[in-house]
Amino acid sequence: MSGIVNFKNCGSVLVTGASRGLGLQIVDFLASGGFSPGKIIATARDPARAQKLQELAQKHPNIHIITLDVVKQESIEKSVEDVERLVQEDGLNCLINNAGINVVADFHTVTAEKMIENFHTNTVAPLMITKAFLPLMKKAASRGGAAGSMSIQRAAVINMTSLLGSVELNWGERANNFKWYPYRTSKSALNMVSRCMAVDLEPDGILCMAIHPGWVRTDMGGSEAPLSPEESVSAILSVIGGLTEKDHGSFLNFTGEVLPW
Repeated sequence: MSGIVNFKNCGSVLVTGASRGLGLQIVDFLASGGFSPGKIIATARDPARAQKLQELAQKHPNIHIITLDVVKQESIEKSVEDVERLVQEDGLNCLINNAGINVVADFHTVTAEKMIENFHTNTVAPLMITKAFLPLMKKAASRGGAAGSMSIQRAAVINMTSLLGSVELNWGERANNFKWYPYRTSKSALNMVSRCMAVDLEPDGILCMAIHPGWVRTDMGGSEAPLSPEESVSAILSVIGGLTEKDHGSFLNFTGEVLPW
């Protein structure tokens, strides 16, 4: 699990939803682990209220906080301008679409509005964000070495998904325990978005994949989850850092194993 050291050779990493939970832990781990990328760009909907993120940025000068509301197109476009000023001609190497919500609703309580709310944040937003940042990622990919080689050092889009989005695994005990229509379907759709984007980004040498971070003790995951944020982030960053073209278009667990769609 030594892939994490490759972040040291990565010019820039952008993490959405970095004010709390896994996003905050990713920023902290990258900044303080001895393998920090050149620039860590952390986005938050309201940076002024992201106290822990602000404290991290004061300790680590390579953390840059950017305002981004992932469900507002104007905010996405403004964030691209802000990031372009930071990365300039080097472009953006690694985009981690981490921002997500869980709108809990079973068959009896689900509404159209709940479905759409979860879809907008978890499925539509990563697609719109990737589209907006594509010119900067193309710029990074064009500078990133041999044609055909794919990695975070060149250009990569990482979509934070969930095992609960697997259609094949939604049966038996796991199906009965997590009857979350909005969340589960939004992550299934994100998996398809990831596969579709992988097809379209391949000609530019931009790696695209989806990763499940495990069931983690965060505000979203709850206190019963078996993994601490530190354990999850250490594992997923090791996997992300070691990605190559063979992982393009894949759906991986935090352990690195392939998950069924």
